[in-house]
Amino acid sequence: MTDSRALSNRQMVRAAALVLVGFLASGVLGLLRAAIISSTFGAGDALDAFYAAQRIPELIFVLVAGGALGSSFIPVFNRYLLAEDEAAAWRLASAVITLSALAAAALSLLVIVFAPLIVDTLLIPGRPAAVQALATDLTRIMMVTPFIFSISGLLMGILQSYGSFLLPSLAISMNNVGLMIGALVFAFIIPAQLGSPAQVGAANVYGLAWGAALSALLHLGIQLPGLRGLRVQGSKLQFFPGGWRLSGVRDVLMLMGPRVLGLGVAQLNFIVNVNFASRMMPGSQTALTTAWTLMFFALGVIGQSIGTAVFPSLSALAAQKNIADFKVRLSAALRSVLFLALPATIVLIAFGQPLATVLFQRGEWTAESSAATAWALAFFAVGITGHAALEVLSRAFYALSDTRTPVFIGVASLLANIGLSVVFIQFIGQPDQLARGPFAGLALANSVTTLLEALALWWLLRRRIGDLGDRATGVTFAKTALACAALVLVLLGANALLAQVGVLAVLVVGGGVGAVVFFGVALALRLEEPRAALGMVLRRFRR
Repeated sequence: MTDSRALSNRQMVRAAALVLVGFLASGVLGLLRAAIISSTFGAGDALDAFYAAQRIPELIFVLVAGGALGSSFIPVFNRYLLAEDEAAAWRLASAVITLSALAAAALSLLVIVFAPLIVDTLLIPGRPAAVQALATDLTRIMMVTPFIFSISGLLMGILQSYGSFLLPSLAISMNNVGLMIGALVFAFIIPAQLGSPAQVGAANVYGLAWGAALSALLHLGIQLPGLRGLRVQGSKLQFFPGGWRLSGVRDVLMLMGPRVLGLGVAQLNFIVNVNFASRMMPGSQTALTTAWTLMFFALGVIGQSIGTAVFPSLSALAAQKNIADFKVRLSAALRSVLFLALPATIVLIAFGQPLATVLFQRGEWTAESSAATAWALAFFAVGITGHAALEVLSRAFYALSDTRTPVFIGVASLLANIGLSVVFIQFIGQPDQLARGPFAGLALANSVTTLLEALALWWLLRRRIGDLGDRATGVTFAKTALACAALVLVLLGANALLAQVGVLAVLVVGGGVGAVVFFGVALALRLEEPRAALGMVLRRFRR
């Protein structure tokens, strides 16, 4: 970090690369986690109940601490650091963590009490009573996680504000580690419940819920050494229940209000999908969630790594009112997102079936389940560019202390998503088939509304701060599209020539040659994004 606490372009690339490694590790572990869980439980009632039960704990975490306090807390915390008032900054951190943990605990207790009503009316109203009872139990077990995540989520913001990205990046992987332990260990040591939808062969899905609780503990534990490593004056967290009186806490809460509504809207999209999918064939929710996991791997690499790395710099530049450099950082981040998102869309659509087959098709997971996952993934992939751009654009608004605008756009997006979902599931897919189920309509509605949401935020931000390097962005889009055309030709050729050899050959050869051709064409077209990445790799290699 420089004295101004804003990262230069080169520092931002390095920070993004470090965060990228964390997201890659998390993404690879996420795919491994999905493969283990899928092969253990298959696409059916047990996994449908677990994925539905995850929605409420995740909703509370996201609202209380995940992005709500994180995105509202970091700009205020940075303001204190910029003023070189370390002691006040850490009093603020203590107060915010205390209040968020207490709020998460209170909300969790309410959910535990009213879990049967929530599951029956909101989550899976279309499923049998035994499946609803299972989802209720799983929800109650996982309600311990919001309290822990409310602390560890804010620790990530503190460490990132000091330019420390390694441990927060590693913490992202801990959710996958805990769930894998749950699937491989806990699921087989919990007593069998024959005749219960929780039991799939020798595995009990309750083990996944306890694995989720373990993942929260791991997420917190891996970051604690980072606090000790800061070694700055006043860097001590303490229980501070009266901290709501601090002016900084009030600033955070003022920023947090609209942000809570905005993130609540995003989570309601997931709950709407769960509700609609509960009325479809068993396994529909599992196929939809597994497809989202594959898409989210690409999104983590593309959008979240860049957005996470650029956010502290945008916050610091906004605090200095340095809008010129703010736009430079933002424009570079958006161009990087475009360069990576467009080919990712093509690859996921073309290789959805081979990916699902290679990664998941074993044990309880069938060919029909793989086909259903690829079916949903093709429609999710359409929206990758929108999702990735939102990761950057929304953070730009938060850095400017504007949490209201993304909320208003998000509410409109939610309403559009519900409307389009109702329409699309009527004519997309076959209600009596899992492999081509109507749940793909839910994925398409999500993609369309996300693309429109990203365009709306870009237009509003451009009106607010002026040109965002539109000409450079347009050039990047056009050249990337040409490189993608070459990529399409390679993928079509790989499918035609290697289909008889096997799906693994299609993936390895087609993916490898496609990547080389795409980056080769991009370099030949003199795109800056692959040159920056290649230059960084070569410098590291020479060292």
